[in-house]
Amino acid sequence: MKSCRTSQSRRIAFAAALVTAALATTLVACGSNDSATTEIAATATTASITAPAPDDTEVDSTATLRIGLEAPLSGDQEELGQGMLRGAELAAATLNADGGILGRLVEIVPIDDRADPDEAEVAAEAAVAAGLDAVVGPYNSGAGAISLPIYIEAGLVPLRLTSADTTAGLGFTLQPMTSQIAPVAATAIVDWAGAESVAIVVDETQGYTTLAAEATEALLADSGITITSVTNITPGASTYAEAITTALADAPDLIYVVTYYPEAAAIAADVRASGVDVTCMVDYGGFDDGYITSAGVETAQTCSVLGVPSPSDFPGSEALIAAFEDTFDASPGSWSPYTYDSVMVLADAIERANGTEASALTKALAATSGWSGWTGIVAFEADTGNRVPAPVTLNTVTNDGVFTVDPSWATAVEFAF
Repeated sequence: MKSCRTSQSRRIAFAAALVTAALATTLVACGSNDSATTEIAATATTASITAPAPDDTEVDSTATLRIGLEAPLSGDQEELGQGMLRGAELAAATLNADGGILGRLVEIVPIDDRADPDEAEVAAEAAVAAGLDAVVGPYNSGAGAISLPIYIEAGLVPLRLTSADTTAGLGFTLQPMTSQIAPVAATAIVDWAGAESVAIVVDETQGYTTLAAEATEALLADSGITITSVTNITPGASTYAEAITTALADAPDLIYVVTYYPEAAAIAADVRASGVDVTCMVDYGGFDDGYITSAGVETAQTCSVLGVPSPSDFPGSEALIAAFEDTFDASPGSWSPYTYDSVMVLADAIERANGTEASALTKALAATSGWSGWTGIVAFEADTGNRVPAPVTLNTVTNDGVFTVDPSWATAVEFAF
């Protein structure tokens, strides 16, 4: 009997070929490798999936290029983390189908931080000790504040997915940062929602959420918006009804929820159950398919969610989504395109730097301009490593249970891809 691992490996090989064909026509990276990629036999190598090499290919297993993927692969944010891991794995399969990076096959090494700084420290140190050539992640800013310096000290250049401005300069990112997110949030609250008073509910335990709440509150105050209350919560509860009752007591026009998605889903249920006629908006930290899974479609529709375009919103994404679904028997998560592109843009920079030596790779990444991938055009600020421009959108949940850019918001702010 053939193993499930072999079956999945073959799906990855097939998907890599499909993606390679798509990249040849729609998503060709600009830089040292401007020519369309050529579809060849796939050899996918990741920490959890190993495909056999073609019979006519000799593979030196010691010559793999090991890219760590740090994410919450278990715990409350597991759904988010697994989507990140699969995006990176699909990128590795795509690269390996085209011969790898500088002739070396790509191996994705999962690093589970459980969205916890203490876990992140242990996991990052263990991964470095085991040997890494590069790293993508983490997602959570609190974890990144601990693990990113560990990677950098080890001579690695992270492609992070953190958004707190305190992590700016610690590698490079395709994700928007707080300083890029908060202005979009404030504009949506003032110009789109037309709110004159706002209650803020914030997870007081996380680095990103506390900073995001402070930044948004300051921008709203500058716009003359009344902040009726700031209510702190601690994650882990099944309901925050008491906190929501407190937040709604002063009859705000809008309640702004600055938490990660497990808490945002519970709060959306509490807002819906309150029966109060109030506009609800969830901050960027709550943007993930796990929000919809946890809340259910009708409850998830209670709140608009600040985030990025969904995987299917990006122009030219059809082939990549088909490859992802065929490979993993699942739809891509909210952050799958970002880890996919992170691995791909990292590969492009490694080719241009002719290796992973930190100073050369940093210079190559900083020089990235006009690179095109699943998430669109990529360029970086040289001093911060932040993406410019950063795609930030206001999203709604469809009746089919997927995120999409809110059309009324897009019209109001003249948003276009």
